[in-house]
Amino acid sequence: MYTFLGGIALLIIGYFTYGKFVEKVFGIKENRPTPAFSKRDDVDYLPLNKTKNSLIELISIAGVGPIFGPIMGALYGPVAFIWIVVGCIFAGAVHDYLTGMISIRNGGAHLPALVGKFLGKPMKHVVNIFSILLLLLVGTVFVSSSATLIYDLAGGAIGLTALIAIVFVYYILSTMLPIDKMIGKIFPVFGALLLLGTVSLGVSLVFNGAPVPELSISNMHPENTPIFPLLFLVISCGAISGFHATQSPIIARTTRNEKEGRGIFYGMMIGEGLIAMVWAAAAMSLFDGPVTLNELINTIGTSGIVNEVATMMLGSVLGTVLVLSVIVLPLSSGDTAFRSARMIIADYINIPQKKISKRLLIAVPLFLASVLLTTVDFTLLWNYFSWANQSLAAISLWVGSMYLFISKKNYWIAMIPGTFMTYVVTVYILNAPIGFRLPLNISYLIGAITTVGIILLFYKYARKNRANELSCDEDAAVLANKVA
Repeated sequence: MYTFLGGIALLIIGYFTYGKFVEKVFGIKENRPTPAFSKRDDVDYLPLNKTKNSLIELISIAGVGPIFGPIMGALYGPVAFIWIVVGCIFAGAVHDYLTGMISIRNGGAHLPALVGKFLGKPMKHVVNIFSILLLLLVGTVFVSSSATLIYDLAGGAIGLTALIAIVFVYYILSTMLPIDKMIGKIFPVFGALLLLGTVSLGVSLVFNGAPVPELSISNMHPENTPIFPLLFLVISCGAISGFHATQSPIIARTTRNEKEGRGIFYGMMIGEGLIAMVWAAAAMSLFDGPVTLNELINTIGTSGIVNEVATMMLGSVLGTVLVLSVIVLPLSSGDTAFRSARMIIADYINIPQKKISKRLLIAVPLFLASVLLTTVDFTLLWNYFSWANQSLAAISLWVGSMYLFISKKNYWIAMIPGTFMTYVVTVYILNAPIGFRLPLNISYLIGAITTVGIILLFYKYARKNRANELSCDEDAAVLANKVA
């Protein structure tokens, strides 16, 4: 329990210390107009208050990742706590903050546009395809998973096909309507529900004296379970996730002032880390019995474990609240996945989204593709999700590194985690069954050489960008005139 509570304390301290340091390095400008005002279209660009933006950001980035990921990561034992805490403070929250703030400084641009500007146009096209495919997969999977969770909670009272249709209708509306009409009203409620469920579970773990294992030398390296690189892909949301880089620009377009960025972007990632800590602790506590966590995962699955934890720790009433807080996660992240895909495509082919006809032009093919995916077996594609997700995280951190390098600021805050994640995803794809299936020791070596090569390319391109005086931000005077 001390390891768990210590990790919770470190995450909170990290927000007030390292989060403040990252904000200082970036250098906020409170008087600089944000895209919410300079590009206001009352659809995607419009100002929302900090509380609403924070809850929308939290519920958008969460998905089922900070719950299902830590449940699976709990198989590694208490060492999972280390990755959640260290990864969240020094990698994930930095990733989310820089992605959101650089987007604000560049007119609410999404990741492909930022990659094109800071890493080159060829990379822009790669990341654009990468991002849209990732978002389409997430949105499609969350349609079925949301419907299944509701079906189970309702005891099969409503048919699964009908629920899938209802979820699709909800996704279409939330993708098409102005952000303040549906997402801005529903997501804060979802966020409050998520926080209530998480806090209830966390308090229950402490007061019931749940047998959460402590970190020690003896359990630092789980038997027959190699930590590197798998742990860093299994636990992504809650530590660092590239999916967040597709979500932060949504809120970058509704943020009123740069001073709100630390609370919205860095702070909500810390919040996700707290959620991950609670669920990892709950899953680990199930080791203390005749049925191991591994057996539970293989028999009732992660969804079954959620229900087991809810009823065991909280009883019927608060347990239902906890299950509901889990159900809203795929429901809410799925709709922002489709919304983000619409916005990325619109930016890529330069179609303004103020008119609903223009939104339909992009959204209709997007949802048709999703419907088609529900009828085919895309297991092979989904098997690459973890690797693609963390690859996107590495790319986002390299964007942040480039931005700070050109601005002559401390780029190490992004480059160190970016280098680490680059090594993680490279070693994984070299060794994994879905990759090149090389022996792990050879994968370590080739991964190190590849990562060093990427670092050298970064410096070469970064010095060129600085010499050419690449502008990191949109012109503030032009933005001020737009607002005026």
